[in-house]
Amino acid sequence: MDLLPAETPELAKKHGFRSLKLLNVDLEQPLADKPFGVDYGKLDNGLTYYVRSNSKPKMRAALALVVKAGSVLEEEDERGVAHIVEHLAFNATTKYTNHDIVKFMESIGAEFGACQNAMTSADDTVYELFVPVDKPELLPQAISVLAEFSSEIRVSAEDLEKERGAVMEEYRGSRNANGRMQDSHWALMMAGSKYAERLPIGTEKVIRTVSAATVKHFYKKWYHLQHMALIAVGDFPNSESVVELIRTYFGQKSSANEPPGIPRFPVPSHDEPRFSSFIESEAAGSAVMISCKVPAQELKTIKDYRDLLVESMFLLALNQRLFKVSRRRDPPFHSCSAASDNLVNPIKAYVLTSSCKENGIIEALEAMLTELARIHLHGFSEREISIVRALLLSGIESAYLERDQIQSTSLRDEYVQHFLCNEPVVGIEFEAQLQKSLLPSISVAEVATYARKFGTTCSCVIKAIEPQSTVTLDDLKNTVAKVTSLEEGESISAWDEEQVPEEIVTVKPNSGSVDQQQEYADINVTELILSNGMRVCYKCTDFLDDQVLISGYSYGGLSELSETDYVSCSMGSTIAGELGKFGHKPSVLMDMLAGKRAEVGTRLGPYMRTFSADCSPTDLETALQLVYQLFMTNVEPREEEVKKVMEMAEEAVRAQERDPYTAFENRVREINYGNSYFFRPIRISDLKKVDAYKACEYFSNCFKDPSTFTVVVVGNLDLATACPLILQYLGGIPKPPVPILQFSRDDLNGLPFTFPDNIIREIVRKPMVEAQCSVQLCFPVEVKNGAMIEEIHFVGFLSKLLETKMIQVLRFKHGQIYSAGVSVFLGGNKPSRTGDVRGDISINFSCDPSMSSTLVELALDEVLHLQNEGPSDEDISTILEIEQRAHENGLQENYYWLERIIRSYQSRVYSGDLGSSFQIQEEARLKVRTSLTPSTSKSALQRILPFPCRKKYTVVILMPQTTRFQLLKSCFWESFPNSKYAVAIAGLTILSVALWRSPRSRH
Repeated sequence: MDLLPAETPELAKKHGFRSLKLLNVDLEQPLADKPFGVDYGKLDNGLTYYVRSNSKPKMRAALALVVKAGSVLEEEDERGVAHIVEHLAFNATTKYTNHDIVKFMESIGAEFGACQNAMTSADDTVYELFVPVDKPELLPQAISVLAEFSSEIRVSAEDLEKERGAVMEEYRGSRNANGRMQDSHWALMMAGSKYAERLPIGTEKVIRTVSAATVKHFYKKWYHLQHMALIAVGDFPNSESVVELIRTYFGQKSSANEPPGIPRFPVPSHDEPRFSSFIESEAAGSAVMISCKVPAQELKTIKDYRDLLVESMFLLALNQRLFKVSRRRDPPFHSCSAASDNLVNPIKAYVLTSSCKENGIIEALEAMLTELARIHLHGFSEREISIVRALLLSGIESAYLERDQIQSTSLRDEYVQHFLCNEPVVGIEFEAQLQKSLLPSISVAEVATYARKFGTTCSCVIKAIEPQSTVTLDDLKNTVAKVTSLEEGESISAWDEEQVPEEIVTVKPNSGSVDQQQEYADINVTELILSNGMRVCYKCTDFLDDQVLISGYSYGGLSELSETDYVSCSMGSTIAGELGKFGHKPSVLMDMLAGKRAEVGTRLGPYMRTFSADCSPTDLETALQLVYQLFMTNVEPREEEVKKVMEMAEEAVRAQERDPYTAFENRVREINYGNSYFFRPIRISDLKKVDAYKACEYFSNCFKDPSTFTVVVVGNLDLATACPLILQYLGGIPKPPVPILQFSRDDLNGLPFTFPDNIIREIVRKPMVEAQCSVQLCFPVEVKNGAMIEEIHFVGFLSKLLETKMIQVLRFKHGQIYSAGVSVFLGGNKPSRTGDVRGDISINFSCDPSMSSTLVELALDEVLHLQNEGPSDEDISTILEIEQRAHENGLQENYYWLERIIRSYQSRVYSGDLGSSFQIQEEARLKVRTSLTPSTSKSALQRILPFPCRKKYTVVILMPQTTRFQLLKSCFWESFPNSKYAVAIAGLTILSVALWRSPRSRH
């Protein structure tokens, strides 16, 4: 094979992807077994290690202990034990007790909580740490923790009892509609295999009753160093010193001389498709899934890699078609997508999933099967394959250009897969060469052959999901037979392609000019006032070589509308998106943007309307063209498209009405914010009144007057190229002769709501398939003008303090919850520079319904204790460390700088000098950090929250509907208000959960 000659990093970056030399490919050449770019080996005791120095992010390390032991290894009386072991690891080991590991993690800014730090699947368990390494003692201690997990987890009856409640709450949380649908589909896919009955979460019986002896037996039997890997990727001076640390902490440990081999559990194939109609009364909507199991092909040779590229091209091409079908005038489904996923070792699945309207299951299934049959008969067109080839090349080019900026967590994940699945790690340079060399040789016919893997004889499972039954299994079978007959008779026509314009902007605008320019050297930012009045601020960074972010905002949003216009105009962005807010239909624009990395979105908020873009430096012109088109397009409603949008919106409302959590959230908003039309759920009766013409007119006017907009651009900008493009496409937007939607920030309307003046405690009871319980405890917040900037920073610190303490008390001390969250809402304040800030702080958690009232009292007691006694020095140290580590990471990210610059413009202290506003905000942050002590925190809790906290709050609890006798026993006063239902109109996909994905339980 003709490999590239050695290049210096500077020369390679200068040449770029387009100058990469093509390879003389030998398809039979094996891919390297040893992973690229990593210090890789084994200790004498069998532990595999991977160590790599990587400077992104600076002074951080991503660690993992990977164990080839998951739930499939459990016996019947152990179902759920693999996951329980994972939980116990953080509770106590030989060296660390009483959740000392959690305290250590939090003390160094590595947060602990749900979906962090560990996960258990059917085949493996992975413990992850992301830690700072700017102090010499931190990395050794982190590796020491993982070494303890490998062989020293303490499993006592007391430990197990303390953790059962948290595991049980995680189990209960998995028993919602999505969880039940996922579990059902998993069992159907894995039928005939042990995997079918070994979901990682386990069974309620085992969680509640398993003995410590049984848990310890599983741990000792399967946790062996020969089946483990330690992975360390981070900003290390060198990898050798880290390998020595691994030897120090793992080298003296030993396992059984002959540990049991990891058995394989086959998943039987089947020629005849399996059919299922799953009725889920709480389902978000109707959906159809076609899943086909195939053996996962190991990547051993260049040919295997080429086959993977063919598969990727097929899935991309199919998804492009399915998107276009979903955008027809009368589409058979709301959305549909295809994917491949590794289910278990070594089985993968090709999955086609669609969400559809009620009573639309058969129509959706027929359309899905018909598109597959159309590809079987006619394949793809040359244009379709050229588009997906361009998409893949664009993706690998971006990865290549940012090869020196890969996140340590991403590299860690690659090595995890190498250890578990023997996935080759060949390095991005070689992979870029490989793709560039192979993609042009892949033919249209080759890509089309992959459609056969979706055949109904390929271990196929077809599943319908409905809130209420409308189809039978025979209906599903008959649909398959119908399409099969059409395909065999070659009665399905070829794909009819749309005409695609050559250019996004047909008539290029004349460039504007710069009226004013201001440099802010302290933050390396330049501000321009363009001739059309638009303010443009840019900051050049080198965080990512292939990223430029753009965000623009203008004051005056939905809060300025009358109540009668609100619903129609709030639908404007959704309707305009379907019609083509950039001057072209979405299905056409998709083809026009093929191979370009440029995405632009819009949002209509209460006080502002905004647009945002994410693009590569080479596609900056495309992104700016889309922004230009946004301002130049007058969206005209077309009856068919509007009808489709409104039907989908009505489906979404009905779906939300079935969801008990939506009823709960609606009632929380209703209690906390009153009957304000900004917070009141949209009902179907509201949708019937939507005026599409008014919606489109309002949306078009929102992005019409450039003089009202401030635009911030952050990223890898070549100013010689970028500035002329900014002047042409942003400066070239014509200023309208009459001002449109011009508002003074100080005169905007605030959101009309008032927090209750008294205590409200209420239970929302809803019918549930399985008992769920959610609690939201909410306190009003009003921050007075004056030391406003510091006070808002105090709110941020205190919310993290409250979250940390809730987990300590409700989980670690009482063992009754899985996780707790604290959220802050300060949206009650308009952007005025003089008014006060209104909002609330909410504590939320789920729990056993019978424990809800007790836990509310414990939460209130803890908040009151913090107000009266203040937090400990250790508590303050922890939240300061968490905030500082997040800040340090953020300083290395474009998104963080974009947000900080925008926040400085929108700050109440901004009066025309961005640098001054930025400095005042940073000084406020540092002032609060410096002043944060137990005493000042106590004062802030008294000042910002009601004091004492028990004098004013609301608590709303979602509970399963029950009998009248049980209602009388409730310790809460309960009213029965009229139920109101909400819908998030902006997202119209009815079912987005990837139901086929291999289930995991996370710590």
